[in-house]
Amino acid sequence: MSDDLPPDGNPFGGIPFLGELMKMLQGQAGGGPDAARQLARSIANDGQSEPNIDPTDRIAIEGLVRVAELQIENATDLPIARNGPLRATVANRSQWADQTIEDYRPLFEELAAGMTATMGQPDDFPADDPMAQMMGSLSKMMGPMMLGMTTGSMVGNLARTALGGYSLPVPRPADAPILVLLPNLDHFCAEWSLDLDDVRLWVCLHEVAHHAVINVPHVRDRLTDLLHRHARSFERDPESLGDAFGDLDLSAGPEALAELQETLGDPDAILGAVRSAEQEAIQPELTAIVAAITGYVDFVMDRTGGALIGSYPMLTEALRRRRVEADASDRFVERILGLELDRAHYERGTAFVAGIAERAGDDGVNRLFAAPTNLPTPNEIDAPGLWLARIDLPADPES
Repeated sequence: MSDDLPPDGNPFGGIPFLGELMKMLQGQAGGGPDAARQLARSIANDGQSEPNIDPTDRIAIEGLVRVAELQIENATDLPIARNGPLRATVANRSQWADQTIEDYRPLFEELAAGMTATMGQPDDFPADDPMAQMMGSLSKMMGPMMLGMTTGSMVGNLARTALGGYSLPVPRPADAPILVLLPNLDHFCAEWSLDLDDVRLWVCLHEVAHHAVINVPHVRDRLTDLLHRHARSFERDPESLGDAFGDLDLSAGPEALAELQETLGDPDAILGAVRSAEQEAIQPELTAIVAAITGYVDFVMDRTGGALIGSYPMLTEALRRRRVEADASDRFVERILGLELDRAHYERGTAFVAGIAERAGDDGVNRLFAAPTNLPTPNEIDAPGLWLARIDLPADPES
């Protein structure tokens, strides 16, 4: 085998499947965020165009966000707007996807880097072997493409159902505006015959409450660290890569491209991503902090929403049921990010915060995010009395 590449630069030109795949990779490489946005928009809207937000709706939501800001600030000890006045972005699905791709970029870069880190040349090939060099070239081109495909697929699926920027409890930039995905919100109202203004205010309260707690500096730092460590800690099962691509025929035209896109949108399939021992170690702590956040937000919502929204109990039942009835694509996004947002998760968080309130009142709940050492451990999430006992212990003068 010659060490020289063919004139077209495609080292796999003589191998039908790999040759076609390399052409696609060459087209995707360097596309990065643009490819991700294009794919996300296509998935979010089933390839259809969508209207812009009506200015009167935008103004109405901005007013509700200001109401929510005042209410959440009065109900908690947390500052809401840390970097100037709180802003709102009222988005359609495409705009929501564009903003989310930008906001999640550091996390998705960690994810792509972790998933492609072990895609080097096979161990049993000498370094100067032409096939090893080809495999190395494939690996280098795979990273940017995987970043675009993974990001676009995941964000596109989220945009189909999200109501706001914190549909997943993932940090966004500290100075990011409150993000409301209005078409999904209004569609939910129509589908359930709910009062539009009440649901809009409920979602604004929910988003502002998440914004307040997730942007507590030590909460933000800890949650970001855990999510990023999880993202870069995937391992691979090389055999599953062959299983994923074994039946693909890229010479079959648009149908083959659609099938490949679907496969590439599933990092588990393309890279054989499997949960690593490091991720297993991270998971309990990540689950504990997320449960504390979601339980706290529900507690604050119940304290504020009932006085503002006449239909609050009915809305809350419908909206909280909706969040645990996610489809397979939503569950995949949660799982790949290390989030376990099923009914049991939310019930754990709710029970934890309710247990604190029962024993120590609102003052006890307000201590939950007052200091880095107050963040609950995995054991304490199921035993709020243990958490209260620990934070009330005097500090060791020699520590």
